[in-house]
Amino acid sequence: MQPFAIFHEHPDWFKPLFAELDKKGIPYQSINPTQHQFAIEEKAPQFSLFFNRMSPSAYLRDGIQGTFYTLNYLKHLEHHGIRVINGYRAFTYETSKALQLILMQQLGIKYPKSRVVNHTSQIEAAIEGLRFPIVIKANIGGSGAGIEKFNSIEEVREAIKNNQVDFGVDHTALVQEFIPARGGYITRVETLGGKYLYAIRVYTTGESFNLCPADICQTTTGQDLVRNACALDAPKNGLKVENFTPSAEIIKNVETIMQQSGIDVGGIEYMIDDRDGEVYYYDVNALSNFVADAVNVIGFNPHERLVEFLEQEAVKKSEDVAVV
Repeated sequence: MQPFAIFHEHPDWFKPLFAELDKKGIPYQSINPTQHQFAIEEKAPQFSLFFNRMSPSAYLRDGIQGTFYTLNYLKHLEHHGIRVINGYRAFTYETSKALQLILMQQLGIKYPKSRVVNHTSQIEAAIEGLRFPIVIKANIGGSGAGIEKFNSIEEVREAIKNNQVDFGVDHTALVQEFIPARGGYITRVETLGGKYLYAIRVYTTGESFNLCPADICQTTTGQDLVRNACALDAPKNGLKVENFTPSAEIIKNVETIMQQSGIDVGGIEYMIDDRDGEVYYYDVNALSNFVADAVNVIGFNPHERLVEFLEQEAVKKSEDVAVV
């Protein structure tokens, strides 16, 4: 088997994946998308499979040049028939919260009422018809970056006046109703191959928007977790987690979103609005880190399932090539 290509820029997040590949003796090559080049006329690279793990939050780590570049390279690989996990279509949705909500609108799936803006002069008009509190979030975020909560129009005006509104790397933002989470938790559903894998409830104060599951500190019973890859603030973020199984309707909605967006491996977050009891889906993640200390939280190692899936996809692709 030719090696897998793992396309990533974060130094820690994918160590559990690499450990599982090493355990099974599967060859792989690690490629940095923030320092890369390719020739338009070159033949297909010799990968049995290409796993796109580029993060939208790379701009926080001096990797902004990798984001839009990755779209070009994924299209190049797919043109040559390489099996790309989380390919061009998936990464298009990964890098646009606006497109995620447009898809939900098309599918009839509920999401927080939102407006899309590209200049601070448009924010006040966009707020009309929205309930406070609101959040303004960068269209391309990741790890909770570029999200600010506002309790009044006066707070918004002050932030605009002081140039404190972050529209992110594509100069586009969502103005969105803030959903008060019933029970003080959000639910994150992970999928693999477009199908439900597991779900967790993440308990938060509602003031932090960085809910990376790999950084969660404790279970709801107070058990400390062995984290997969700690962010700098992981020891003090106070997040707690518990295993949870959503309803069949929610699982169906999540699977539909993932399948329609072409995301092979990813997670979706939703919450129950404490005001009306409605379920709102608000974040689609093609770059999804599995929960810390997964065996203790959900009862199995999702990285084992992930590597099995990658193997199956590589074999399937090789068989398709052999038939041709």
